[in-house]
Amino acid sequence: MPGIQAKGDGASGVVSPNDEAPARTAPSARLGWLLALVAAAGIAILAAVIVLVVAVGDHRQPAAAELRPSGIPPSVPTSLADLMGLSPVPVRSAPGFTLTDQHGQLLAMSAFSGKVVVLEFMDSRCTDICPLVSREFIDAYHDLGSAAGDVVFAAVNVNGQYNQVGDVLAYSRANQLTAIPDWYFFTGPASALQAVWRAYDIAVAASPRGALVHTADIFFIGPHGTERYIADPVPDRTASGAAYLPSGQISGWGRGIAQVAKTMLR
Repeated sequence: MPGIQAKGDGASGVVSPNDEAPARTAPSARLGWLLALVAAAGIAILAAVIVLVVAVGDHRQPAAAELRPSGIPPSVPTSLADLMGLSPVPVRSAPGFTLTDQHGQLLAMSAFSGKVVVLEFMDSRCTDICPLVSREFIDAYHDLGSAAGDVVFAAVNVNGQYNQVGDVLAYSRANQLTAIPDWYFFTGPASALQAVWRAYDIAVAASPRGALVHTADIFFIGPHGTERYIADPVPDRTASGAAYLPSGQISGWGRGIAQVAKTMLR
């Protein structure tokens, strides 16, 4: 979900001494005035030194936007990792499941051993973020080039009401995912789907308008069945609330997915 950014404004002022000096000043008064002036000058010099030290210190520190999350594959630029919300996860076996794909074939996750699996959770009736992720998957498939045969793109249905094979097949066709040879949109009885949601910590709920809202994380699972990375698709919103992403960001996501998948094949 989009983060909430709090912004604050600060103000600072500099109080200047009166530049107008008296016409006559007694010796003792002048001495006091000179001592005060020297003291003020010393304070100003000290302040300037402090500012210089701080400035030098700050210059040595990278800007926040340049900080690179640890554990990100070297081939993925920091800006792209930030766009994807990409982060490594503790290496563990990905939860297994056996469900039915869009062709009515019963398959287990273990059937993909030896391949990288890019796994998402999609609503078979979604017109919001899921079609955006679908376009990212298609771009990623093309960006993989010769490595495409070693990567599986998969989704688990989060719609327990529209959970028939025809539902996931219709979604796959409408969003051109059938262009990916190794595309699998899994579905099954509501109880079986819910068990997979729980295993992957996927939240699914109905919005006040009746539409489904759900966690949209993308999981990167290695050839040996271990989770390696997770990404967090967050779309922009129009004034009416419709999800969208500039085409450049969608293609960027595609490149990022392909690059992460390639690093896991090495």
